[in-house]
Amino acid sequence: MTQAKRKILVTSALPYANGSIHLGHMVETIQADIWVRFQKMRGHECYYVCADDAHGTPIMLRAESEGITPEQLIERIGEEHRADFKGFLIGFDNYHSTHSEENKELASLIYTRLRVGGHIVTRTIKHAYDPEKNMFLPDRFVKGECPRCGAADQYGDNCEVCGATYDSHQLKNARSVLTGATPIQKASSHLFFKVDNFSKMLDDWMEGKLNSEGKAPLVSEVIHKVREWFEAGLHDWDISRDSPYFGFEIPGNLGKYFYVWMDAPIGYMASFKNFCDEEEKDFDEFWKEGSKTELYHFIGKDILRFHTLFWPAMLKGANFRTPSGVFVHGFVNVNGQKMSKSRGTFIQAHTYLEHLNPEYLRYYFAARLNNTIEDMDLNFEDFQHRVNSDVVGKFVNIASRCAGFIHKRFDGMLSSKLEESKLFENFLLKNTEIAECYENREYSRAMREVMALADLANQYIDERQPWVVAKDESRAEELHIICTMGINLFRILLIYLKPVLPELAAKAERFLASEPLTWNDLTSPILGGKINAYTPLMTRVENDKIEALLEATKKLLGEEGKQNQAAGAKRGDIADEIDFETFAKVDLRVARIAKAELVESADKLLRLELDLDGEMRQVFAGIRTAYKPEDLVGRLTVMVANLAPRKMRFGVSEGMVLAAGPGGEDLWLLSPDDGAKPGMKIK
Repeated sequence: MTQAKRKILVTSALPYANGSIHLGHMVETIQADIWVRFQKMRGHECYYVCADDAHGTPIMLRAESEGITPEQLIERIGEEHRADFKGFLIGFDNYHSTHSEENKELASLIYTRLRVGGHIVTRTIKHAYDPEKNMFLPDRFVKGECPRCGAADQYGDNCEVCGATYDSHQLKNARSVLTGATPIQKASSHLFFKVDNFSKMLDDWMEGKLNSEGKAPLVSEVIHKVREWFEAGLHDWDISRDSPYFGFEIPGNLGKYFYVWMDAPIGYMASFKNFCDEEEKDFDEFWKEGSKTELYHFIGKDILRFHTLFWPAMLKGANFRTPSGVFVHGFVNVNGQKMSKSRGTFIQAHTYLEHLNPEYLRYYFAARLNNTIEDMDLNFEDFQHRVNSDVVGKFVNIASRCAGFIHKRFDGMLSSKLEESKLFENFLLKNTEIAECYENREYSRAMREVMALADLANQYIDERQPWVVAKDESRAEELHIICTMGINLFRILLIYLKPVLPELAAKAERFLASEPLTWNDLTSPILGGKINAYTPLMTRVENDKIEALLEATKKLLGEEGKQNQAAGAKRGDIADEIDFETFAKVDLRVARIAKAELVESADKLLRLELDLDGEMRQVFAGIRTAYKPEDLVGRLTVMVANLAPRKMRFGVSEGMVLAAGPGGEDLWLLSPDDGAKPGMKIK
């Protein structure tokens, strides 16, 4: 049954114009791109826009450190981002920048409407200020000890160890990451958006009462999280920042700039407006209050709060429509662990593209993605197996098994009839189910259904044995029909996979001598037509390519680490000064490593038995990535002997060995000169 034509606008989160695209970014854009391609194949009017998030203090400071203007920096990074997205076949209808005239115009308009509506208030607050740099500091530019658990080197807004949230002035021993200076609290007048004015509206929005479709814009687990914020109270949101700052100056407020998160989501509107102006489309039709079009945002769970509280409230207060849906995904882990620079798994998009086919990753992500916010693991062993088994071994194999016979024996002409019409019809009957999977972003289920069909197609070929039939000239018609059926089953699967594998689909369409296929082509079989000679559609994932990717990533990150270390040294990132009495409390001793062994289920730890001249200590040390256990036995090192024992799930650690370096493979244990003996005190 033909669906009514829908008008849909899709966005994905704006990558920050201060660094490279990595595979964590790609899960979101690939997820959105698959959904958009599916909608377009269904015949809907669907547009996909995005932009670089180009404002804020980090961009200003990086440009300053490179001796260029922020505009030059964001232009360079923007070109890199566009190239990376193009490499992964992301089909944006428009890609723009938040540092644009369209965004400036819309941000000013929305702010003015909010102010006139009574939703903006001015308040004087105190904020962290660097007295050496002479600037106010964003929370992420202040570090210190967590006020709750005492963990060192934590940011000024939350603790990555215990999860506490707080204000930067609550940090203990706080310092500016720019100069190392102790921040002072300095008063400044700021503008606040009164989010609480929209509590009833936000509640209605979450229940789907504001959507023309009547559907809730969030899945239940996301609604549960947002309601926790509701229960904690909707606080006024600081939307201004003080000079110096790279961004748009707030109308009527000299020296005050829109906070980056104020104008960043407006960048969705600005990118679409830029597209509409160039393509003569109706911007208002998609953004006016009460619009009957659909608006969807694909985002990560780390920016959920901005998109489910501030953004809908801003739009409503400025007389614009609210989102039809906010589709939230989890984070990407690599080989079971968080993406890590020290482990060399913080893989950048352009590094991947230098070694592997982008459609490998598109398929793998599709095979793992669903509509929940659970994290997803990029396991390279599983990655290789799925691509080789599913795409190459099952799907592509169908065409390669049949095409040769069609060309050698029948001059590329397909048979004019099929005898197994029931099998063909069963493939078509999966149309609705697979379409629903795509619509609901249950891609992993869609891929399972498609590959189950691919198994049936290969089973059909195995049972009919065309290679045997081909040996008997009297069975030529039978061979023709078998291979024509195989090509037709391949064509159906091609349509089902096309949103995920657009480049492979284009090659396959050329092989089939077909116009671009759409969902509406899932009807009758192609019979009697001529196909082109078959050429391989996709090669297998090879081990050496994966190894080369990981090695290149480690090398790249190693260079970045050296640069970051040098930059840190220039900034003076040395711990706060202590007196001699405090240092004298630390008892440093020479220790001999009597035994070293791996700790099961701990990727960083080695268990060491240390000899302090007859007294044995057990210590768990995070040096596994840099040292093999057998290379450590008998070696002298330096340990903190009077550190309070720490109970770990592997056992009790009774001290600490000392090492230097940023981490990962770049760690070096401290060792005394020859002549030192176990147990000697270091003075």
